[in-house]
Amino acid sequence: TGCLGREHGHDGKHVPLFVFGDSLFDVGNNNYINSIPDFQANFWPYGETFFKYPTGRFCDGRLIPDFIAEYAELPFIPPYLQPGNHQFGYGVNFASAGAGALDETFPGLVISLNTQLTYFKDVGKQLMHKLGAEEALQLLSKAVYLFSIGGNDYGRLISVNFSSSHKHEFVNMVIGNLTVVIKEIYKQGGRNFGFLNLGAAGCLPASRNASGHCREELTPVLKLHNEALCNILHKLERQLKGFTYSYFDFYTMSLDLTDNPSKYGLKEGKSACCGSGPYRGINSCGGKRGISEYKLCANASEYVFFDSNHPTEAANYQVAKLIWSGNRTISWPYNLKKLFKA
Repeated sequence: TGCLGREHGHDGKHVPLFVFGDSLFDVGNNNYINSIPDFQANFWPYGETFFKYPTGRFCDGRLIPDFIAEYAELPFIPPYLQPGNHQFGYGVNFASAGAGALDETFPGLVISLNTQLTYFKDVGKQLMHKLGAEEALQLLSKAVYLFSIGGNDYGRLISVNFSSSHKHEFVNMVIGNLTVVIKEIYKQGGRNFGFLNLGAAGCLPASRNASGHCREELTPVLKLHNEALCNILHKLERQLKGFTYSYFDFYTMSLDLTDNPSKYGLKEGKSACCGSGPYRGINSCGGKRGISEYKLCANASEYVFFDSNHPTEAANYQVAKLIWSGNRTISWPYNLKKLFKA
């Protein structure tokens, strides 16, 4: 009888991990949708260091959820759309590169957050069918739900000159939609939620101007979003019985990584490992996005950024470590380790 739980891909001891979000978390879902190379990373040199082949991760190796799974003693959490993936007992990853909290963000090319929610509800039904209502609910209420979403919603704004009242309205829309999704997961039994706030997008290699300075146009709206996210989580904690969360300050961490890479054992914080142009900020890594020539560094593990918009495995590791066990200066009211032990 000791093996019964195995059949469901879950042994009862582990806390499952469900992942929602964008390219920071997408472990390959976009390989299986009809998208464009801008939102896919299923070609060389992506995946070159750890997996030794392109998995669809926007990275040379592992992403933040891969490390979190490792810390939680889980196997790699597979992409939901991977064919033949019906074992959801350890959780599943719904994230999609390019996705936003709003359906209007790159429609038809990405899996929107609302669609990710629909997939999650389908998984819930399958778990009910397999395990029975009581055990499925137990599993869903013990699970941790990890989010990285919103950056792409605001990325579209960079070309538009928004007034400040518009900015507030837009942030309210993004946070409003995220809140609906959180409440829907809560209704399905979800209680433990982890969130990354938005990183300093103006300091990505893709955003730096020729003199190397960060572009500040987006900073005010990113800060508005991060503050609104913090407030809504605090509010939900009061409204929803048993709702527990971890809010990770990715904004501060991403700035620190780019400004002080040596503090994290890295050498280069401004330029990407893979790409072209100043700081390799042109999104040409892999040569499939309209520009066939690109440069690739010799050792990605010395860099904060792998391509013009995404961290290396080495940087993801540093971030994941603090998401998992960071103190309250970076992760509050709890770190993720606490949620897995809850």
